[in-house]
Amino acid sequence: MAMAMSSIASVTVVVILLVLTASQGGEAMTLCNMDAAQLAECLPAIRAPSPSPPSKGCCDVMGTADLHCLCGYKDSYLLPSFGVDPKLAMALPRKCLLTPPPECEG
Repeated sequence: MAMAMSSIASVTVVVILLVLTASQGGEAMTLCNMDAAQLAECLPAIRAPSPSPPSKGCCDVMGTADLHCLCGYKDSYLLPSFGVDPKLAMALPRKCLLTPPPECEG
């Protein structure tokens, strides 16, 4: 469940970055050490009904992300509205062989 929380946070950040980038006229923005293009690497792994395994690029992004920062987005209600499955999102760090921060668990 803890990894799912971190993954939700990651997906939420992707959504936020995409919205912010669009509203800023395409200016590059970063959040939790990632930009929208980096976060988009993980979208195929967290979209239902047929998610793919996380790519090496996705796991590389997750490995450099500030997971403590991402954890702050774990309870976002936006994920399903963007086609992101929260359970898949929360499983992403563990699928990338990462350990979520303790505050993301539970």
